[in-house]
Amino acid sequence: MRIVFFGSPAAALPSLESLLGAGHSVELVVTQPDKPAGRGRKLAPSAVKAFALAHGIPVIEPARIRTDETALERIRAAGPEVSVVVAYGQIIPHAVHVFPPHHSLNVHFSLLPKYRGAAPVQWTILNGDTESGVTIIELDDRMDEGDILARERVAVAPRETASALEARLAVLGAGLLVSTLARIDRVPHHPQDDGAATLAPKIRKEDGRLSWAETAGAIDRKVLALADRPGAFTHFGGKRVNIMRGRPADSPGAPSGLASGPGMILRAGKPGLEVACAADTVYLIQELQPEGKGVMSAYAFSLGTKIAPGDSLV
Repeated sequence: MRIVFFGSPAAALPSLESLLGAGHSVELVVTQPDKPAGRGRKLAPSAVKAFALAHGIPVIEPARIRTDETALERIRAAGPEVSVVVAYGQIIPHAVHVFPPHHSLNVHFSLLPKYRGAAPVQWTILNGDTESGVTIIELDDRMDEGDILARERVAVAPRETASALEARLAVLGAGLLVSTLARIDRVPHHPQDDGAATLAPKIRKEDGRLSWAETAGAIDRKVLALADRPGAFTHFGGKRVNIMRGRPADSPGAPSGLASGPGMILRAGKPGLEVACAADTVYLIQELQPEGKGVMSAYAFSLGTKIAPGDSLV
């Protein structure tokens, strides 16, 4: 089957690879323009663009696909029988998604109608869900509201990060996509129940700031969800500190004689930094990344900064 593939990050690669492995002909890849990356902020291609170029697949990178007539002409000229969209990053206009004979399919990393939006996996972890999955829908003009063609459920593993769950769902979605295309002429279409819909809006950088006035469990979910992207962080001594790994501590609250408040360091030792949270809960920071430095153990950080019980993170 002739396909135009829309996708950008690494999470889209399993689907693209599976389409090629199943014998489909990917005539064109549509991806996001190169973006600054790394300390040097040099322009870097999306993971999908790099893969496509390495495999000789033509690529276009419209900055605004909704208004780019040249991009539309290139897509039409590719003659797709179906288009496939996986984590592309832009809203695809009606004129683009409807014209292939089998229209356009989207691999979405949630059990729709739950978690419509840009960040379904992160919101799954933030909310402490024990179940997730992937859904194949036919695109329509509204965000993630198209008819359901297939769904598959998975359990969220204990203490699974958003990055790890996304990687699993990407592989699961690739297999479901290929099996759906194999029966595209007879697959039933099921309208979504809008009354059961929930939203998963884009996570902003500032959303990663930790509030120690929350419980250790809430802090833990935020670190699991956001540490890899866009970052879970706090401040010490006026400088940003990214929290990379930790867990709710089994320790009791403040040591005798130490009046604690949210964000106060209760203990500092080889296991890490124990921080006071809401409801007398305690969060153990195990790994962190100080501003301008590499990832290190919280214990090494405590030795280098002389951080001690009674000091506070804000």
